[in-house]
Amino acid sequence: MCTTVDALPGQGTLLGSWGALAQLSPGAKLLRSSTVLAAVFPSWAALNNAIMLGRPGGTTTASAASHLARVYAEAGVDAWALWVPSRVTDLEAPDTVAEVGGLKRDTTTLVMWATLPPGLHQHGSVVRTSIATATRATDEPVSARDIEEPDAVPNLDGWVLIHDQVAVAGAWSFLHDRDCGLYALGTVPGWRRQGFARALVEHVLAHAQLRGARTASLQSTRMGQPLYESLGFQPAGRYEEWAFAEQRDTVVTR
Repeated sequence: MCTTVDALPGQGTLLGSWGALAQLSPGAKLLRSSTVLAAVFPSWAALNNAIMLGRPGGTTTASAASHLARVYAEAGVDAWALWVPSRVTDLEAPDTVAEVGGLKRDTTTLVMWATLPPGLHQHGSVVRTSIATATRATDEPVSARDIEEPDAVPNLDGWVLIHDQVAVAGAWSFLHDRDCGLYALGTVPGWRRQGFARALVEHVLAHAQLRGARTASLQSTRMGQPLYESLGFQPAGRYEEWAFAEQRDTVVTR
């Protein structure tokens, strides 16, 4: 029998964002069992993730991994990750689960949460756009004339920051129960360390606050943690990620 645990701050928002993103991706769906919720995105590799809903443990986690292997295989997905939630707020602390059969320990992301302060300011250089454009603008500059219209999915917004007629930073957000989830923030190499990511986050939070948000949540790497802490975010837990990648036979020619 699985024992459920309290979700980490922002987890409901995160799962809601996966459901919203599934409306933009062919064949995508969310599947829930008593122990795990899986986001299945056959056409969007980066979003094939699952979150443990039950209390992590050797048998429970192994059973969840076995179930996920079948789910993703049936969808034709050969690479995915299982996120194990933990209330630990130190990225260097020991793992909650020592091993998960068939999976390889991957990265750890820090769950961060903040109460939105009054008086947040929007920036004129930040505009709404599609999730596709926002994602693209985290890796490469996008001309202002190529910025797409926003997607028609309620509470889901893509964002870019424009500098010299070029989008050089991007992110997306999702509003759920007065919590603003902030995801996939990135700045194009060559435009980093110029305050663009900070301005983008400030604008997204200010916009969410005007729409009724009272809190914000996100998952951060170690590199992003100082920025978010300077904006008032505090660690609230972490996701320990375990990855699966199907081994394909290769033919070596000489």
